[in-house]
Amino acid sequence: MKLADQTFHYPAPGQPVDELALAEIKSAILAKLRLAIGKDAAMATKHDWYKAAALALRDRIVHRWLTAEKQSYDEGRKRVYYLSLEFLIGRLFTDALNNMGLLKVFETALGDLGVGLDELRKCEPDAALGNGGLGRLAACFMESMATLSIPAIGYGIRYDYGLFRQIINNGWQQEYPDEWLSFGNPWELQRPEVVYHVHFGGSVEHLDDKGRDRAIWHPAETVQAMAYDTPIVGWRGQHVNALRLWSARAPDPLKLDVFNTGDYVSASAEQARAEAICKFLYPNDESPAGRELRLRQEYFFVSASLQDLVSRHLGSDGQLRSLAMKVAVQLNDTHPSLAVAELMRILVDLHNFRWDEAWKITVNTLSYTNHTLLPEALETWPVELFERLLPRHLEIIYRINSQHLALAEHRCPGDIEFRAAVSLIDEKSGRRVRMGQLAFVGSHRINGVSAMHSDLMRETVFHDLNHLYPGRITNKTNGITFRRWLMLANPKLTDLLRVTCGEAVLDDPSRLELLEARASDNEFQQQFRKVKHHNKLALARLISERLNVIIDPSALFDVQIKRIHEYKRQLLNILETVALYHAIKDNPQANWVPRVKIFAGKAAASYRYAKLIIKLINDVAETVNNDPVIADRLKVAFLPDYNVSLAEVIIPAADLSEQISTAGMEASGTGNMKLALNGALTIGTLDGANIEIREHVGPENIAIFGMEAMDVLVRRKQGLDATDVIRKSPQLARAINSIGSGEFSPGDPGRFESIAHALRYLDHYMVSADFDSYYETQRGIDARWQVIPAWTRASILNVARMAWFSSDRTIREYAEEIWNVPVHPTPSSLPETGAHRGVR
Repeated sequence: MKLADQTFHYPAPGQPVDELALAEIKSAILAKLRLAIGKDAAMATKHDWYKAAALALRDRIVHRWLTAEKQSYDEGRKRVYYLSLEFLIGRLFTDALNNMGLLKVFETALGDLGVGLDELRKCEPDAALGNGGLGRLAACFMESMATLSIPAIGYGIRYDYGLFRQIINNGWQQEYPDEWLSFGNPWELQRPEVVYHVHFGGSVEHLDDKGRDRAIWHPAETVQAMAYDTPIVGWRGQHVNALRLWSARAPDPLKLDVFNTGDYVSASAEQARAEAICKFLYPNDESPAGRELRLRQEYFFVSASLQDLVSRHLGSDGQLRSLAMKVAVQLNDTHPSLAVAELMRILVDLHNFRWDEAWKITVNTLSYTNHTLLPEALETWPVELFERLLPRHLEIIYRINSQHLALAEHRCPGDIEFRAAVSLIDEKSGRRVRMGQLAFVGSHRINGVSAMHSDLMRETVFHDLNHLYPGRITNKTNGITFRRWLMLANPKLTDLLRVTCGEAVLDDPSRLELLEARASDNEFQQQFRKVKHHNKLALARLISERLNVIIDPSALFDVQIKRIHEYKRQLLNILETVALYHAIKDNPQANWVPRVKIFAGKAAASYRYAKLIIKLINDVAETVNNDPVIADRLKVAFLPDYNVSLAEVIIPAADLSEQISTAGMEASGTGNMKLALNGALTIGTLDGANIEIREHVGPENIAIFGMEAMDVLVRRKQGLDATDVIRKSPQLARAINSIGSGEFSPGDPGRFESIAHALRYLDHYMVSADFDSYYETQRGIDARWQVIPAWTRASILNVARMAWFSSDRTIREYAEEIWNVPVHPTPSSLPETGAHRGVR
């Protein structure tokens, strides 16, 4: 039996590797090194070895992939298409090895060949296809869909550079291209035969076709979308799906006649314009050119993806009337909202469906996940730009809106304000197309990503639309894949869980509950603390290597890792750090709990205030870390270029998880889940999924502070001036004054004056208003940390009670309640010991 035909059991600790499998893997790696890389083993670099090993693994994955694809089509199964502008997949090598059950055999084979698996893992760059939680959620969902054997394809853009590489230079964020493709990508398979034409601009001609209006779009520009496929492996390798990413190119990449005249730049201008679409994730949209590029990106990947899935459906089903019965399209946030108009265009203009039938198919096919209540994230586009770039789609949106407003008038006769509120066109801000509203109207289900977020959607941004289309809003609380965020990120804790909860915990996270019986056991607590200390040593080494800052691994590791944004309140964290610094400096002989404040995250290139917060964090770090009075009582570390691989080192080492967003502003969060799963206690507001985490881990095992969402709304109505709370809080006043007066920027005393001013008079995100509650809660954390058995017990209970936050649970809910697709059980019936060699 060939290795590619076998299903493997996740090897138990100490279990010997099968010698036949080992020999086959070594042979396969050496063959790839010679025939695919063109190198002899003696001359191969580490990167050559990595690529050879990855290609050897890919061969085994592709076999499963093709089998799963054929089986799903043969059975006529309904398929899911997940449209997302971001997929933050991280490194795939060890992830795929783990899910295929081949981690140990590859590690041993490579060791026998004189190469370390960990060295090769570091050769793989993080795929720079996402920014933060949105993209990482998409990656977790793709893995869970494969694990649950749901036939699915993820659609996105193959960014040449993706999100920028973050360099911290003298405390300031600087952005550089992230050249993640510079050495090629062994995981992707180029599909030059899969090319679709995506059109822009031009005009629309209307003809009378036997009494029916027929629209013909005459575009001014055409861009080709070419497919690249990356296999996504489910747990135990029993099912493999595809992530299909689109790369843009011009139909005529070089105008030879122009080139021959000597105008070499103009000869390739069309190619450069087309390629700009897939150069960078989130181009700066402050300029008209940046906004146009962003809209071109969104339509490019939506159009290519819908053309592809329609072609696939026609190939298997032969007609489009059954589309909604055989296809579910999930729009991951507002970026793919153009799918509503594009699917209507395909059905009406290209396949001659009558409008009403096409609309019914569209609504029943599409569903929309909203990820934010922030108005700036619910995209709107100027009508003028839309008309110039997508004239046919604007016509379609106008007709959708006309039908939609007729319903609004029927429901609320004569209510002009209601019609204006629900309209797809915002007439008050220079006439703009509202993309969030378009996605809502064109989808049969709209889901939030935590219980609180979904409730707030009904009450705030989509209040009127919810009245018009009752029952469409539902909730699907986010989840994370435990394969990546526990098994791979924290292998020592995983081994402890396997011994304590049984091997079945790898398939059934509910078995984590068995930890509860051991939470107060002294021997188990010691084992648990030993694992945490090992992980903290690894992070301490990394911080020393990257920042030249020496930290004590026995200190409390206080972690805030996420996109830098005012509502996520890194500013509150560093403000409390300043106040703590002052308190320690005033009384250095007190029994202070040693604490390391660890920050990581990127600010959008155009988000100047967020970049100033990064500078403040680094300036505070410079002062605190070099103050001999403070010594090891307090350290501050900002780790640059935050990505999935860095998160995999930080999260297992964290003692305290900072989830301190302004209440009512965080949709869900997934970092909170990853950190709690790895035994960090959460300090946070009642916001997003923190509420559900508290329900599951117990209020005694989480530290909640600050105002709730309704309190925030009331305070905002009263005004943003925070001088009242500052006047009552000497430590807050001192911290703000020290920041504003230049204590941490002596060479430029006015550097942070704008931050101090906002904290006093423009406290929109309630940083000053929540400060005292946060500071007091942090001192409560200090007190808890000093009672080691109680802290360890709470940490263990966080792990034990996080099973519900698996992305497998979330995807099951999507499948059963939104997509209407069957879910196959995870392979939990596999034997507990020994290699499972059953043939698929």
